[in-house]
Amino acid sequence: MRILIVTDAWHPQINGVVRTLDRLAYDAGRLGHSIEFLTPQNYPTAPLPGYPEIQLALATPQAVADAIETHNPDALHISTEGPLGWLARHWAIKVNRPFTTCYHTRYPQYISARYPIPESVTYGVMRYFHNAGVATMVATPSLQTELLDQGFNRCLIWSRGVDADLFNPQAREILDLPGPIFLCVARVAVEKNLEAFLSLDLQGSKIIVGDGPDRAMLEAKYPDAHFLGARFGTDLARIYASADVFVFPSKTETFGLVMLEAMASGTPVAAFPVEGLIPELAHAGAGVMHHDLRVAALKALDIPRQTSRAFALGYSHENAARQFLSNVSEALYRPMLRQAA
Repeated sequence: MRILIVTDAWHPQINGVVRTLDRLAYDAGRLGHSIEFLTPQNYPTAPLPGYPEIQLALATPQAVADAIETHNPDALHISTEGPLGWLARHWAIKVNRPFTTCYHTRYPQYISARYPIPESVTYGVMRYFHNAGVATMVATPSLQTELLDQGFNRCLIWSRGVDADLFNPQAREILDLPGPIFLCVARVAVEKNLEAFLSLDLQGSKIIVGDGPDRAMLEAKYPDAHFLGARFGTDLARIYASADVFVFPSKTETFGLVMLEAMASGTPVAAFPVEGLIPELAHAGAGVMHHDLRVAALKALDIPRQTSRAFALGYSHENAARQFLSNVSEALYRPMLRQAA
């Protein structure tokens, strides 16, 4: 099967969506399928206001239509709700071409954190966008329930995987910082709720890995924290494994891939008990979820590193790719199921 994925999130962006799509293409290829991408790299771009690292495609409806028709895929998947996503959606509806979508980002919560726009308004826009497709993929059962309650027509589970060879406890080394080491890896922006972590009264050291529009402000406000900027590959794996607890303060995630990477590295997680995060994390003893993030961080220090690692090993990239391919096949090639849903 040849699949075309239309995505506004692409290199050189550094986020979970880009990493997920990159790995999906690799694993789908190993399973005998082909995934190609239509991205902003195919067009002139302009920076997203407030996020200059995010480049939005300046494409015309005809240009996107021509590109999709040139690819002539067996299946069309629209991954994001940016300019390319909307133009691909427009083309698909116009020619009566079925397609799937994915709900990667909680835009209602992200937007309301920055602007006085009610979540109900943004949910309405998202519902309008995604319900034009035959199915919307989501990462967790709790997010599936949430979106169905918000009026989304049909949601299929597409979980995530982790590179357990790259992210592993053997990468651990002693950092030249007072312990214990509390780590967060995230885009440094308001929607990540980093101040909930940075303001905690914790002995030891706090590390932020990542970059973003709020970095200078937070560095000035929290001079005792260590901001390391964006890190990649084995360098990032070393930092994950060398921390004692991974603190995840965000309340707006749809999965939390960085938590999975931390646990694969043997580092237990502390997080708020919010919907949409990796299911069963706390029940498996791989992390602690608590309304008081400080309580969660301190309790997580007692979790054996092998317990966190064992939980992460249950999330393989190949299984995630098989789930995606199954969803595409079911949604696009089993019309009787679509009619019954």
